[in-house]
Amino acid sequence: MIQIKTPHELELMRGAGLVVAGAIAAVRAAIRPGVTTGELDAIAEDHIRTAGAVPSFLGYHGFTGSICASINDEIVHGIPRPDRVLAQGDNISIDCGAILHGWHGDSAVTVTVGEPSTEDAALMDVTERSMWAGLARAVAGGRLTDISHAVEEVVVAERHPYGIVDHYGGHGIGTEMHQDPHVLNYGRPGRGPRLVPGLALAIEPMVTVGDPATEELDDGWTVVTKDGSRAAHFEHTVAVTPEGPWVLTAEDGGVAGLAPFGITPRT
Repeated sequence: MIQIKTPHELELMRGAGLVVAGAIAAVRAAIRPGVTTGELDAIAEDHIRTAGAVPSFLGYHGFTGSICASINDEIVHGIPRPDRVLAQGDNISIDCGAILHGWHGDSAVTVTVGEPSTEDAALMDVTERSMWAGLARAVAGGRLTDISHAVEEVVVAERHPYGIVDHYGGHGIGTEMHQDPHVLNYGRPGRGPRLVPGLALAIEPMVTVGDPATEELDDGWTVVTKDGSRAAHFEHTVAVTPEGPWVLTAEDGGVAGLAPFGITPRT
C-alpha cells in the first residue's frame, strides 16, 4: 500500500531529513585515513540521538549499525566495525536513516578518502547526477518509471559502460523506512503508479565501474560486486508536492541539485 502524506506530515519528514543530512555531514567531516567505520557509526548515532531522533538502521532486522558503511566493491549494507580501518584512496558509501516524531528520513553519499582517482571521480559524478535526474522527475502527474528512466538515461549516456545494479533500488518512505512502491533505477517511462502530492520516495541509484552482478557476503548483509569492481551509491528522500520536488534530506531542499533542471524547490 502506498502511503500519501498530508502537508503537515511532510513537514515532519523534513525534520527527520534534516537530522539525516546533519549526521551525514558529521560523518563526512570525520573521514580520513586511519578512522574506523565503527568510529564513523558512533559519530552518526551521537548526532541522531542528540537531535532527539532514533537511528532507523540500528536493530532493523538485526542490523548492528546506525549507518551502512560500504567500501570500494561493497555496494550497500556494509556493517560498520571497530576493526575496519579506512585507507587513502578508499571509496566509502555512507547510508544513514533517522526517525523523528515517527517519520523517517533516508540518504546516502559516496566519498573518497583523500583525493579520488579520475576513474573514481567519474563514477561518483555519474551516480550522483543520475540521482538528481531522477529526483527532478518526482513531479505530480508523472509516472513512477519516469524517475527510473531518468536515472538510467544519465548512466547509459556515458562513454564508459557503467553498470546499473538491478536487484536493489529506491522505495517509498514515511512511517516505515521501506514502503511501496519499489523504485527501479532503469526502465521505460510512463509506467507504474501515478505520482501525486504527498508521495515520498527514496531515490538511490547504485552504479558500478564493471559488471553490475552482485553477491551477498557471509555476514548476511554486505552486497558486493561479483567482479570486484568499485561501486557508488547516492540517495535522497524526496516529496512530491504541488509545487514540484522537495528534497527532504538535502540541507537546501534540493535547490543546488535541481537548479540544472530549472526547478526551484522549497527549502
